[in-house]
Amino acid sequence: MAAPSFLPSWLYTDSAIAQWEQRSYAHHFWHPIAAASQLLCGQVLAVELLGRSLLLTRAGNGDLKAFYNCCPHRGVALLELQNQPRSCRKLVCPYHGWTFGLDGSLLAAAREASFESSFHREGWGLTSLLCQEDGPLIWVALGERPVPLSQQLELIHREAPQLWFAPLRQCSRIQQVLHCNWKIAHDNTLDDYHVAIAHPMTLHREQGPVRDYCYGFNDWSNLLSTPHPAGGAFLTFGLAPWTHVLIWPDGRLAMLEFLPLELQRCRLQLRLLAPQDYVVDADLWLQQLIQFLAEDRCLVESAQIGYSHGFDPGPPHRLEKRILQWQDLYRRILIADQGEAVLRSHAAIR
Repeated sequence: MAAPSFLPSWLYTDSAIAQWEQRSYAHHFWHPIAAASQLLCGQVLAVELLGRSLLLTRAGNGDLKAFYNCCPHRGVALLELQNQPRSCRKLVCPYHGWTFGLDGSLLAAAREASFESSFHREGWGLTSLLCQEDGPLIWVALGERPVPLSQQLELIHREAPQLWFAPLRQCSRIQQVLHCNWKIAHDNTLDDYHVAIAHPMTLHREQGPVRDYCYGFNDWSNLLSTPHPAGGAFLTFGLAPWTHVLIWPDGRLAMLEFLPLELQRCRLQLRLLAPQDYVVDADLWLQQLIQFLAEDRCLVESAQIGYSHGFDPGPPHRLEKRILQWQDLYRRILIADQGEAVLRSHAAIR
């Protein structure tokens, strides 16, 4: 049996692969798009995912929906992207005044009797996406047949149900651009080999001695569990496609995503959530996380230079098993989507 190895560098530098990741790989999974507590009944929120503008709506009866933020008449966005939801009972296109309900149905079109051909409102509703609420977040799927969300989140459901399903409020959300391929940043955040060396005064203090590292795996995700200095377990989940969930024993939760922008750029998105009645210094907590993320930023942007010049990684360490687990999933999806031919066009993925 061949020894396990990392993905080769060409997968981090090939523009066709980057297009496949956004058009196909991402469509296999669900994506956290907003905090569930953010969107109240009778509200709508415009958000962005992988360059597409989306609308989230919650009707007066609590029904949650997601749509492309695109009027079916001429393609204009119904709402501008925004950080906060707005209360409304209907959505009106600013171009020609087509009016939609929060369920996406077309309620009225201006001068409806004057279209060149027969016109029926039933055929001109907003294009919907799969949408679910799970834990503290709202999730959407860009593909028609994604992995069931219950499977994608099974490890969190099994290992941290009380913390995951507790009422949480979003304390903070920040974004920043990293000058590296998203897989370098994702690999790095799954890399438990570097924590004690690169983060001795930050993340290492939360995770503790390497001898106490305990792992869990399933088909779609992985877990590093470590005893926390304040008691209980500090849980670090790695989720497909590019997501990480950190859960503290006091119920605080941080979610990291590395969303692809271009071949050598990605967007780091960080959300902080805490129990509804928890008194937390959100600014201090955010600054602590920003400090260790800044340390990682130096590493991943430096690694990008090596990958850009054809570098292939060395042998994996036992503390890099979470990277190997995710990369094996990536390989399988790539082969299932594109077949063995993609491997023959480059050096083999071992």
